[in-house]
Amino acid sequence: MSSPIWIWQYAEWPRFCWNSDSIIVPLARVREKQGRLLGLMSSLGFDTQNASTLEVMTEDVLRNNEIEGLLLNPDHVRSSVAWHLGIEIAGLPIPNHYIEGVVQVLLDAVYHANEPLTDQRLFGWHAALFPYGQNGAFPITVAAWRQGPEPMQVVSGALGKERVHYEAPPSDDVPRQMQLFLDWFNSEPVIDPVLKAAIAHLWFVNIHPFDDGNGRLTRTITDMLLARADGLPQRFYSMSAAILRDRKNYYDTLEYMGKHGLDITRWLLWFLQTLETAIDTAIEKTHRVIRKSIFWQEKGNIALNERQIKVINRLWDGFEGKLNTSKWAKMTKTSTATALRDIQDLVEKGILRRTEEGGRSTNYELVEE
Repeated sequence: MSSPIWIWQYAEWPRFCWNSDSIIVPLARVREKQGRLLGLMSSLGFDTQNASTLEVMTEDVLRNNEIEGLLLNPDHVRSSVAWHLGIEIAGLPIPNHYIEGVVQVLLDAVYHANEPLTDQRLFGWHAALFPYGQNGAFPITVAAWRQGPEPMQVVSGALGKERVHYEAPPSDDVPRQMQLFLDWFNSEPVIDPVLKAAIAHLWFVNIHPFDDGNGRLTRTITDMLLARADGLPQRFYSMSAAILRDRKNYYDTLEYMGKHGLDITRWLLWFLQTLETAIDTAIEKTHRVIRKSIFWQEKGNIALNERQIKVINRLWDGFEGKLNTSKWAKMTKTSTATALRDIQDLVEKGILRRTEEGGRSTNYELVEE
């Protein structure tokens, strides 16, 4: 079976093309929803905007790494993001050096989105992802373009039965390839900024300029250009979270594009659909933030202890699973007897109610009027 012609081997590379008629409607829909989300956020107070940014950026860091199978400690990530944003949150642990570096990469990308992207800036980001110069037990080239062995391939499968998903340009051509990319990236956009984010994602990942970490840096670059498209540094939606939810199609689409020429319509449609999903999720969460704010305005004069306030906020912020006495006790580090008293008190005050679901334990939910 003959080897495919990789996308960078076409004479026209990197002159991408696409069917404008196919993308005009989904692009317009994304832009309309971006405006709707930013309008919703502008109606909220400064503290609420900060809290939303904290949650979204925490999720973005977590999901960007999770796409690659790397699971970070959520509390450590949240602690680092909160500290850098100047948000006081009691009880969070001190993050380690690695998580600090990962968070700083995203913050630099989005809070300085309008500054030029240079090789040295990328090298700094890469060094933050690999502070010890290794990927697990294997040493890698850090803070420099990749160097041999050739070919650089993305493969899967058992030894002897490997499947080659993609082959990147030779390492000695990476400096030239990256200079072309950076010159384009830093030029004034002649296309919609959202499309530029989509193209940058595909272009960078196909150059595959580093020994490792290319996927994470690709998505960071995407966040940087989406921040430009939004016109503000705060992140109110997470593209990485949406990609994670559709990870198989993400990799399948990238693999297809790497083997099928320079018409990237299929990629742009996938990107726009995924971005729309990310924004839809954020709009839904923002409506929930607004309902939470109204809830506390109405319930602010009701006497509640710290445990009750903590759990109520967790329920508003997206508590996963079903609330029962054992989970309450675990969250608040108290006994099940105390947890039951706390819950019963909230039921009597009309803040919680029993669910109709059966099971061995009684479950509770917020009363949302």
